Amino acid sequence: MTAIKPYPVSPRLDVPASIPRPPYVGLGDVDEDYQGSHVQTPEVIEAMKEAGRIACGAMHEAGKAVAPGVTTDALDRIAHEYMCDHGAYPSSLDYRNYPKSICTSVNEVICHGIPDARPLEDGDIVKIDVTAYKNGVHGDNCYTFLCGDVDQASRDLVTHTQESMNRAIKAVRPGRSISIIGRIIENYAKRFGYGVVHDYTGHGVHTAFHSGLIVFHYDEPRYDVTLEEGMTLTIEPMLTLGDYHSHQWDDGWTVITNDGSRCAQFEQTMVIRADGAEILTTLD
Repeated sequence: MTAIKPYPVSPRLDVPASIPRPPYVGLGDVDEDYQGSHVQTPEVIEAMKEAGRIACGAMHEAGKAVAPGVTTDALDRIAHEYMCDHGAYPSSLDYRNYPKSICTSVNEVICHGIPDARPLEDGDIVKIDVTAYKNGVHGDNCYTFLCGDVDQASRDLVTHTQESMNRAIKAVRPGRSISIIGRIIENYAKRFGYGVVHDYTGHGVHTAFHSGLIVFHYDEPRYDVTLEEGMTLTIEPMLTLGDYHSHQWDDGWTVITNDGSRCAQFEQTMVIRADGAEILTTLD
């Protein structure tokens, strides 16, 4: 497989004026400054279910189109149109000047890949990360899709990355330390010799795209936040076939493994309930 290189990026897509924008749109490279609680009201959580359903639907609609010869720009358009057709704003679009509606991270791209004119190749793996904003809240999810005939090592990486996320989700309970999430993911990944990305994490999400709550995917007991009922957050492990260290392209977004090894990622948005986590990014 050839190394991923930058390709031309088309102009950003339009969103109907009737669809409300998140407050950061148009503010340039300004991060959110959320000062509220990590515990959300039943009304916010209910709204997040709709945003989550739309994000999940858009992600899988784009995923259906993954095939050799299809560009990641085409995947972006599919997800963009799905979100707009459902009255949602693509949260990534103009978030800190990000130029597209989703992230498409292929092979050794860890995350934040900008959709462009590169045609997908037989054997690629592509992470499609979609966040939808509707009724004042966000729903955020990611899935790694296989393109054509993918080698077994990459298939195993994808399967085990999803399983690491699922195992961490099952361990979520009120009263437990948030560090249990990273401990479970890292211990599972070590069984297969995978790297666990440190520099990019899960996060709190609700009325804010990124609230300031951090969800490490490796064992970090010093970050000892206690999980509470009503918290909403993402778990989104990024596991690599080789070393997890990375660098960023000059575009200010695209993150690549230093050694060129492949990376898989899965992500769900959830709310902490009394008996565990309820997934909000689902079509159910």
